[in-house]
Amino acid sequence: MSFELLSLENIQEIADHYGYWAVFGGIALENTGIPLPGETITLVGGFLAGSGELNYWWVLASAMGGAIVGDNFGYWIGKFGGWPLLKRLGRLFRISEHQLEKAKAQFSQNAGRAVFFGRFVALLRIFAGPMAGIAQMPYPQFLLYNSGGAALWASVMVTLSFFIGRVVPLTQMVSWVADFGIVVLVGIVGWVIISLLLESRKNRLESSPLE
Repeated sequence: MSFELLSLENIQEIADHYGYWAVFGGIALENTGIPLPGETITLVGGFLAGSGELNYWWVLASAMGGAIVGDNFGYWIGKFGGWPLLKRLGRLFRISEHQLEKAKAQFSQNAGRAVFFGRFVALLRIFAGPMAGIAQMPYPQFLLYNSGGAALWASVMVTLSFFIGRVVPLTQMVSWVADFGIVVLVGIVGWVIISLLLESRKNRLESSPLE
């Protein structure tokens, strides 16, 4: 999810000019927590590899390396400065520290899955690393899930664009991948909301006096 900061034409120009460095830098910055279109740049890199302009293996290595490095930066930023920033944002949006603590605890319980699979989800790809740091996820565990997730995500994205980009227009492929990420995000948000509502109802029932 890139917030339309760059058009697909701009991204193609950047990838054409900088090649593997564009793929590495784009996804590294996005995974650090900066809302840049790293996923789209990676898809463009795979597309260029499919057309013979770049080497498939170098694009794959660049995407994988950028994802690992970027998430590591995001993790350490979250670990050493993320919680105070999150509390300030909470006060701004009238979210109590208690509610933030509950959200932090819930993320901690699912941190491994969030880091590993979060790359396939819009927005979560940007915030999974910093959130893992805020939640104080043990670094060896984070590194394991981060590296495994990066390898899976890069392999899927680069291979998808390498082969499918030969028969499907790049704009259509980018749109499909973006839509998939948004659908999964909506599903996760819906699941979280339902879980919170059920927990709230359970607490009300437990706290109400017996008839």
